[in-house]
Amino acid sequence: MSLSAKGAGNWLTRGLRGRCPACGEGNLFRAFVKVAERCASCGEALHHHRADDFPAYLVIVLVGHIVVPLAMCVEIAYTPPYWLHAVLWLPLVLGLGIGLLRPTKGMIVALQWQMGMHGFAEAKRARA
Repeated sequence: MSLSAKGAGNWLTRGLRGRCPACGEGNLFRAFVKVAERCASCGEALHHHRADDFPAYLVIVLVGHIVVPLAMCVEIAYTPPYWLHAVLWLPLVLGLGIGLLRPTKGMIVALQWQMGMHGFAEAKRARA
C-alpha cells in the first residue's frame, strides 16, 4: 500500500479538485460536502467513504496554524484593540475554513479510495 510519488498526483489532485478519484471526470460531490453515491462518468461507487469529521479536524489545524501566528505577529507589532482583531481574523478564519473544507474532504475520500479502505477494497483489487 505504498503511495508512490508518480501515482499519487493523479488521484490526490482529483480529490482536491472535487473530481472522481478513478476517472477525474465526474463530480465527487453532489452537494457542498455530500459525496455522490456513484461517479456519473465512470460509475465508480463512492458511497463507501467514511471521512466523518477528519476533514474538519484537518481544516481546523491548518487554519489555526495560519491564523494564530499572523494574529500574534499583529498583536506584538501593533497591539490593536480587540474589536479590530475580530474584524481582521473572523472573516479570514471563516473564509479559510469554508474554502478548505471541500478540497480537504475530497482529498480524504480519494486517499480512502486509493488505499482500498472502507469498502473501496474491491475497487482497488479491480485496479490491480
